[in-house]
Amino acid sequence: MTQPTGIIRFEPNGPDGLTRMELSADDFHTMPSEQNVHVYFEDPELGMSAGVWDTTTMQEAFGPYPGDEFILVLDGQFQMLDENGHGVPARKGQNVIFRNGIPTSWKQDGYLKKFYITYMDPRADTPQIESAAGGVIVLDPDSQLSDADLLENTSTPQRERVFFENLHGNFEVGLWDTQTLSTELEPFGYHEFAHVLEGEVTLREADGTEHHFKSGDVFFVPAGTLCSWHVPRYLRKYYAALNPAIRPKGQRRDPRT
Repeated sequence: MTQPTGIIRFEPNGPDGLTRMELSADDFHTMPSEQNVHVYFEDPELGMSAGVWDTTTMQEAFGPYPGDEFILVLDGQFQMLDENGHGVPARKGQNVIFRNGIPTSWKQDGYLKKFYITYMDPRADTPQIESAAGGVIVLDPDSQLSDADLLENTSTPQRERVFFENLHGNFEVGLWDTQTLSTELEPFGYHEFAHVLEGEVTLREADGTEHHFKSGDVFFVPAGTLCSWHVPRYLRKYYAALNPAIRPKGQRRDPRT
């Protein structure tokens, strides 16, 4: 499936509101009264989707989590319950990572909204993971990088710390920062969901369209988009990057076992 390229700014209510989803009681322990979504970008052949989603009070049925996912909680709070009923909590303003296949149940009281990018390649089987331990990672928006994270052979000082890599090695989540930076116009090599934590950046597309992002903004760059980056002073961001050139050939074993 050919997808359009072009940088996308995420808005909490989408461009024209959210669309109500059709739900199945089989997917829930406690059924929500409604869930809504706007998909900003998707590639069904790749198994990737990115957008904004909300829900009322609910608890999902216990089972394998459906995909590797990175989110920003816009409103509300929730817990991810493991096989023993122990919960990992997350709340408004936090970024959270979920590993595909972990046995878990999403539980929340009250309203919740999130930005998300999720990936579950249809070529691969659901991984057989016995425990949810380490499969839900809550990130602190105030996290800082150190000199130990300094990258080599970069044109300006850049630092990076990777918090997560999926079983196929094509989806990772990390924290990255840079001092003043200007890049040439070139095709972007992967799908990236970015949450700006500090500073600002301007991305320019081939037709001259400019997109300016500052602290708190979330944006998405589809793979193949011709663009350049300009950071006037400093930029710190969380990112989730999916490399569409790397595809799984089948099920891979949980690396923690």
